[in-house]
Amino acid sequence: MPSISKITVLGSGIMGHGIAQVSAMAGYSVTLRDIDASLLDKALEKVKWSLNKLVEKQKLTQIEAEKIFHRITPEINLEMSLKDADLLIEAVPENLELKRKVYADVDKFAEEKTMYASNTSTLPITEMAALTHRPERFIGLHFFNPPQLMRLVEVIPGRNTNQYTIDTVLDFVMQVGKEPVLCRKDIAGFIVNRIFIPLVHEAAYSLEADGVSMTQIDSAVKYKMGFPMGIFELADYTGLDVVFKATSEMFSRDKRIVKPHPKIEELVDAQYLGQKSGRGFYEYSGSTFQRIDLTPEEAAKYNPIRLVAVSANNAAWLISNNVCTREDLDKALRLGMGLKTDLFNTAEKFGMQNIVEKLREMAAKYGSRYEPDVYLENYKNG
Repeated sequence: MPSISKITVLGSGIMGHGIAQVSAMAGYSVTLRDIDASLLDKALEKVKWSLNKLVEKQKLTQIEAEKIFHRITPEINLEMSLKDADLLIEAVPENLELKRKVYADVDKFAEEKTMYASNTSTLPITEMAALTHRPERFIGLHFFNPPQLMRLVEVIPGRNTNQYTIDTVLDFVMQVGKEPVLCRKDIAGFIVNRIFIPLVHEAAYSLEADGVSMTQIDSAVKYKMGFPMGIFELADYTGLDVVFKATSEMFSRDKRIVKPHPKIEELVDAQYLGQKSGRGFYEYSGSTFQRIDLTPEEAAKYNPIRLVAVSANNAAWLISNNVCTREDLDKALRLGMGLKTDLFNTAEKFGMQNIVEKLREMAAKYGSRYEPDVYLENYKNG
């Protein structure tokens, strides 16, 4: 099996320093690179805080925490940061023009052996790979936030990624204690966002069309669909700026995936970004994480078949187009979105024929993007 010993992480933000930490915890030598010493200092303070928490919980000894911390070397100079790197993980902001500049600079200094991985959650891997001189050794490596806690990593080959790179990166993900899911095609939204992002917008349309409250929809999503929280609550927790960015990227690549509801853009324009700004779909007090009061009684007032149907249809498309297996889909939604019940098992409870009929009804009313996928039409329970 291919092996990696030295990692370079570009970008020391929440994803970058988190990836650096989990890599160092797995025994890898890590160089964490950013453009400013103050950014690196803040990142290392956060790593130290996180490791100290693990010591407090007796998951690490103080000596182990110090060894892990000293495996991470901060660096400003790009050329020095890339020296002897087996794997480069780019975690700079989700802006293709910025990434274009980063990869142009990286290509000047990276050694022949270095594989490139982007931690993007939305941008096309094949397009980014084409910015480099080694598209066959370029891959998407989508850690979920925060990397220290979230077990899922989506692995996305570009059109030209070779098998050696895929195998090496899959092995790396397992070595750092995460669970990889292979997204076999470089499609908009990959796997988890392909389900999550359209669902946020569909919930916003349902709010208008069905004449119910947000808490009724969210309660039904939690208690009838097996989500860890309501969909509006989950969007607020994720950050509506993140949802809007992912929506824009997905819609620009494939307009059939998602019909953007204007409410999300309006909230972002008003800087109502969700939990982190004190207001999103809901209002929050203080900076600590708050849960919305959702109840089975509220759930009983709303039938979320429309939301189940859209989610199942997008999931069906992933399977029928050989983007992922059903097993990997279930794993991705369980680990990435916290689903307590596999999506198709939930759909079965609503009746697959009812789901298909609902989609046909919506297609007639709202357009062909709701047409039921062949996988649903031919679905056999179990």
